[in-house]
Amino acid sequence: MGEEGGVGALLSTLTFAFILGVLVLVHECGHFIIAKLVKVRVEIFSIGFGKKLFGIKKGDTDYRISLVPLGGYIKMAGDNPEEDRQGRSWEFLSKPVGKRAMIVFAGPLFNYIIAFLLFTLIFIIGFPSLTAKIGEVKEGYPAETAGIIAGDRVISVDGKDVELWEDFSDLIHAKTSGENVSLRIERGEQVVTLDVRPKVEVLKNLFGEDIKVGLIGVGPADETKLISYGFGKAVQLGAQRIVALTKVTYLAFFNMVIGKISMKELAGPVSIFKISGDAAKMGFVAVLHLMAVLSINLAIINLFPIPVLDGGYLFFLLLEKIKGKPLSIKTQEIAMRIGMSLLAVLMIFVFYNDFNRVGILEKIAGFFGR
Repeated sequence: MGEEGGVGALLSTLTFAFILGVLVLVHECGHFIIAKLVKVRVEIFSIGFGKKLFGIKKGDTDYRISLVPLGGYIKMAGDNPEEDRQGRSWEFLSKPVGKRAMIVFAGPLFNYIIAFLLFTLIFIIGFPSLTAKIGEVKEGYPAETAGIIAGDRVISVDGKDVELWEDFSDLIHAKTSGENVSLRIERGEQVVTLDVRPKVEVLKNLFGEDIKVGLIGVGPADETKLISYGFGKAVQLGAQRIVALTKVTYLAFFNMVIGKISMKELAGPVSIFKISGDAAKMGFVAVLHLMAVLSINLAIINLFPIPVLDGGYLFFLLLEKIKGKPLSIKTQEIAMRIGMSLLAVLMIFVFYNDFNRVGILEKIAGFFGR
């Protein structure tokens, strides 16, 4: 590995560790803080799983760093139905269903809160966005026919002012009626108006659905502009981004289940490791954005009603509330085993996707094929 590759690997490692550490810490802090608020004793607060590496005992809690860094947990007094309990008020299972549900739900909730704060901060700091300056004109497409050239700057589409590439492309993509579109273009010292008729093509969207889009055959230049907002607008945009990403993520998972999107799109730790390095090279704001997106994904995945996840435990609590008593220990054990099996299969599949995506499987096949 060359010096540049070594630096890149180190950057990816540090960024990945930072992002994962913060998200796990926030998630477990959610459980921890609410447990303390409802007077449940927390015996262990661990970042990582397995053997304890080091830590400190403060009050009733052993704060520790453990060997396996992929996650974390808190251990509350009286949280295991198979262990002898004293029935004390500070034991987890002595609390009403509602308070136990609050503790369980707090982990994903805190991931949402940190994602909202990060997005708000990003909108305040500002982020680079591509301007509506044209860097490429594709041969045989309407833009070439209309006389558009590289270096032109689009300033309006059918009278609507545009400054960023995203706004320009959204307006063009929406033009599917086959009619001409009027573009005002800044070309050097001149402003010219050109009519162009977008070519309508059928493409697949994020969810594998066929959609009609208008295309004129242009690509953006490398020019960017820093976009930032005041506090009030940043809060509003941060909330909107949370809602939009939640909707997109749930729809993506649903479409995977029904087969509209390939399961090969799932990314795991190896892909996130690589993306972390790419984000670090792009700057601090890119790292914050990646952290916010991953925090939402962590919250959503944890809320799936699969035993061993927070969502699975919440489902158990819902059944307990309906029945008036908890599920039997045997039923919970069976459900946990099924949940662990599902997660194990999913992790194997995700790692397979990751290795295939970054070319590790190809290298292994090539090595054994010699």
